[in-house]
Amino acid sequence: MIKVRVSTVTSADWRVRSMTVPAGFGPFARLALGIFSPRQPILGTELAGDIEAVGKDVRLFKVGDPVFGFSGAKMGSYVEYKCMPEDGLLALKPAQLSYEEAAALSFGGTTALDFLRRGKIQKGDQVLINGAAGGVGSAAVQLAQHFGAEVTAVCGPGNIDFVKTLGATHVIDYTRDDFTKGGKTYDIILDTAGTAPYARSKDTLKAHGRLLLVLGSFWDLIQAPWVSMAGKTKVIAGPVSERPEDLRFLADLAEKGEFRPAIDRRYPLEKIVEAHHYGDAGHKRGNLIIQIA
Repeated sequence: MIKVRVSTVTSADWRVRSMTVPAGFGPFARLALGIFSPRQPILGTELAGDIEAVGKDVRLFKVGDPVFGFSGAKMGSYVEYKCMPEDGLLALKPAQLSYEEAAALSFGGTTALDFLRRGKIQKGDQVLINGAAGGVGSAAVQLAQHFGAEVTAVCGPGNIDFVKTLGATHVIDYTRDDFTKGGKTYDIILDTAGTAPYARSKDTLKAHGRLLLVLGSFWDLIQAPWVSMAGKTKVIAGPVSERPEDLRFLADLAEKGEFRPAIDRRYPLEKIVEAHHYGDAGHKRGNLIIQIA
């Protein structure tokens, strides 16, 4: 049992609450998440806090341990106390990180990490990240740099300096320039914004390039294996695999100072509606924190 200090507002919370999902996924989302309203009434996928109590057979954690965790699609993290299994998505909080930073490690970090690994990122790769200022995008910039890639970030004009501080070597302001028109090609394009499908991005990929669709339509998901079999480029889409060892990997990077979740704003629990309204606008820089305890 965890006494929760902090949770977050992510794009997952917004999508479940509003049923705003990529094209073609609407019927499936309603069947999985709730026909008329969310089947899980308590949202929130990330948390950080302290172990309050443990079962008699627990060996990995003890009372008083500071931890961070990820409830994923089960959600339910907007609470004062939450029970999680010992072998679940739970890890010790890095000492150098605040509870707020630790809470924000999981959603963007695990999503970006899974896609970059599936894209077989290598040292020296030219990587473009579309939507680089959000929770997933800001994590992807840092992780791609960690893996030795040269990162080009695509964002709005207000976030140019922000993504540079994350480690982006080049920045494209999407209100002024179209990254598909500049003549440059990339080994990996990672799209967190849903605005770079294969039809738009294919000529911007190098031979054997990989398009990673964090946010893609149902058609993108169906098309991906056929594109990958028919040509020299590859499209990777679909659900993220979340593993406890990924949380520990992110925590280790954070301890070394190689990965740090970006925090945009902080809200007390009683202003969580205001936090969701801000997140709904789609212009947050990094993560939104909900202070519970």
